[in-house]
Amino acid sequence: MKTTKTGAYTLAMIAILFWSTMGSAFKLTLAFTSPAMLLLIASATAFTFLGLQIKFSGHSFGLSRLSRKEWLGSATMGMFNPLLYYLVLFEAYSRIPAQEGVALNYIWPLMLVIFSAIFLKQHISLLSFIAILVSFTGTVIIATHGNLGDVHFSDPVGVALALGSALFWASFWILNMKDNREAVPKMFLNFAFGFIYILVYCLITGKLSLPPWQGLAGGIYIGIFEMGLTFVLWLKALDRSPNTARVSNLVFISPFISLILVSIFVGEKILISTITGLVIIVSGILLQQYSHWREERGG
Repeated sequence: MKTTKTGAYTLAMIAILFWSTMGSAFKLTLAFTSPAMLLLIASATAFTFLGLQIKFSGHSFGLSRLSRKEWLGSATMGMFNPLLYYLVLFEAYSRIPAQEGVALNYIWPLMLVIFSAIFLKQHISLLSFIAILVSFTGTVIIATHGNLGDVHFSDPVGVALALGSALFWASFWILNMKDNREAVPKMFLNFAFGFIYILVYCLITGKLSLPPWQGLAGGIYIGIFEMGLTFVLWLKALDRSPNTARVSNLVFISPFISLILVSIFVGEKILISTITGLVIIVSGILLQQYSHWREERGG
């Protein structure tokens, strides 16, 4: 049990460290390529990596055995992730500082609570509602750089895109919760459809162009360490853990590590308002989790 627990935490921390590099990776790579091309390269890389993972790991997976409903489910989920989520997220990063993108995108767990109430008819307790308000306050602090007395957004479109990406991510997880297929093959098909969608988008909009090596390398890096390998490591960590909730809570370390890396590699001066807002957002998420735990215990 001890070895399993230690192995779970080790895998989880490796995954978190990889994810923590993404704020910097997105911002630096977007200096050399467009959001659409970045997504095309990254999704092709993730699709290839997950395909190889299935081939060499012994996953039972046959396309011919998929039902029409499962094909439709993968096609729909691929529309939300990777297409809509990452395309909107990359557009946001191309407009706003990386630190704002890292922090604002973290509102998605609260979006998931709201969507669960709307689409899954789950009850939102008073404590959960307060948690949502707390996290929303954090997003306002970040978006306004702490100037609450004179609300002015440095880039309203960029802020809206960052928050919109959280909506698409929460929507994806609602769909994913209703699909009980094995995770890695399911993600492989999502990225297969997503790659087709973004390729068509690039062809229609005339954005299909080979970026310089920095853009290509960045896209491959993001495809592996944001979408492919890290996802597999995280699943293995959860599978080996005797307490998935404790491992899952480690992910809240990621945005704070991300801010440190953004400061080092992107050269952004991290604003006090960003740190304050992020702490408030995470506090709201943890409060919501406590509310859910209390309801499960009948409190």
